[in-house]
Order: sequence, then C-alpha cells, then structure tokens
Amino acid sequence: MEKDKAPVLRDLPEELRSERVLLRPYRAGDGKALLEAIDDSRERLQPWRPYEHSPVPPTEDETEAYVCSERESWNKREYLSLSIWERETGQYLGGVGLYGIRWEVPSFQIGYWLRASAEGKGYMTEAARLLCDYAFQRLEARRVEIRCDTRNVRSAGIPRRLGFVYEETLHSASRTPQGDPIGDFVFAMTKAAWTVNVPL
Repeated sequence: MEKDKAPVLRDLPEELRSERVLLRPYRAGDGKALLEAIDDSRERLQPWRPYEHSPVPPTEDETEAYVCSERESWNKREYLSLSIWERETGQYLGGVGLYGIRWEVPSFQIGYWLRASAEGKGYMTEAARLLCDYAFQRLEARRVEIRCDTRNVRSAGIPRRLGFVYEETLHSASRTPQGDPIGDFVFAMTKAAWTVNVPL
C-alpha cells in the first residue's frame, strides 16, 4: 500500500487545482515571480519573515536558488512546498506547504504566505483547503496542524474558517528579529473531523 512506502517513493502530484487556484511544486525559473511577489509585499511581510529585515532586497539569483532548494526538499519528501498561482491570470500568489512531517503517523503541519495584493480575497483559505483535502485523502493523514504567530490575526483566521480546533498557545515559542519573545497558536484537524465537518 502507498502508506507503507518509504517517503521518497511516494507518488506526489505535479499540481492540485480548485476553482481559482493552482498549486504545484516550484520549478526552475520561478525565482523571478517569487521576487516580484516579495517586492509587492515587503512592508506587509516584514514582521513575519526574517529576510524582510535585511536592508538589501534578495536578488533574482537568490530567489531562484531558493526555489531550487524547495524543489530538492520536495524530491526528498522532506518538506512539501507548493507555489500558488491564480488560474485565471497565471499570477504567482504565494506559497503553501506541508512540513514537520511524521510519515509514521502520518501527520503534517501547514505553513503559508500570500503576496500583499492578493490578501482578503480568500485565496489562501482555498489553497489550504485544497492541501488539506490532499493530505487527508491521498497521504492518509491522521492529523494536520496549523501554527501561527499569536500577533498574526489574519493568519489565525484561516484555520478557524476551515474548522480547525484551537488546541493551545505555545508561549515564548520563538523570538522576533529584535529578540522579543513571541508565542504561537496551535490549531489542529483530524481525518475524522475533516470528513464530517468539511465535506468536499
């Protein structure tokens, strides 16, 4: 059975589609689109992503190296990183992925980010729902978590809209680039609850 395979042998999709978004692994050449999205979102991303505190913006070569490393992690089944594209226009919207993977359960955490100009339109909720469907149905996940900075109200709204259960707050779980302690909310969904509460 698929669940008994070594992670590197598991079949993974080259794309996932919903009504408005397409998710696919990063490909060579995606660095330019990623850089444009970072430039579009620098002020919005600054509190959440460490590289946004650098006075020197990343170069296209650096973002291209990043997407190649994400693809390598995908190939090794270490971190399943997907780019998000708007189906109608082909615009790069952001990224979403499965990490903190425990194949023996299986369980996953979902991480995500969205370019500033695409916020408030439901794209990330749609993308996260699509990835949850895949995790529970195809990867036979028993549990999926979403963790987010307690200061990030917009990010915390996504698991709530998808019916995830708030489980706990991890106080002083990490630090800001300035060294201040910050916490994380932990939301979780199980396979049984996803089937009942979030029908396809």
